[in-house]
Amino acid sequence: MASGNAIRGSRVGAGPMGEAERGESAPRLRISFWCANGHETQPSFASDAQVPDTWDCPRCGFPAGQDQEHPPDPPRNEPYKTHLAYVRERRSDADGEAILAEALAKLRGEI
Repeated sequence: MASGNAIRGSRVGAGPMGEAERGESAPRLRISFWCANGHETQPSFASDAQVPDTWDCPRCGFPAGQDQEHPPDPPRNEPYKTHLAYVRERRSDADGEAILAEALAKLRGEI
C-alpha cells in the first residue's frame, strides 16, 4: 500500500529540465598524481585554477606528485618517546648515578 508521499524517490533540485536549468559547467582538467606506492589519482580542476604541486593519495594517504618516476617521499613518522627517553638524551648514565646517589643520601639523612 502506497504511503502517498509525492516526492519519494526524487532529489532536491530535480525537475523536468534536469541539468540544463543549471547552466553549463566550467571547463575541467584531469591531472594525474602518483604516490610512492605507485597509486594514481586523477582529481579534476577548473581549467583556470592553480594546480597544487602535491595531492594526498586517497588510497594510502601519502603525498602524490605529478612526476610518475619521482613521486614525493612518504612522511617520516617519529616514534613516540617516553619521558625516560627524553631524560636519557639530556643525561649520561654517570649523571644519573650521581643524582640517584645524592637523592638516596638525602633520604637516609646523610646530607
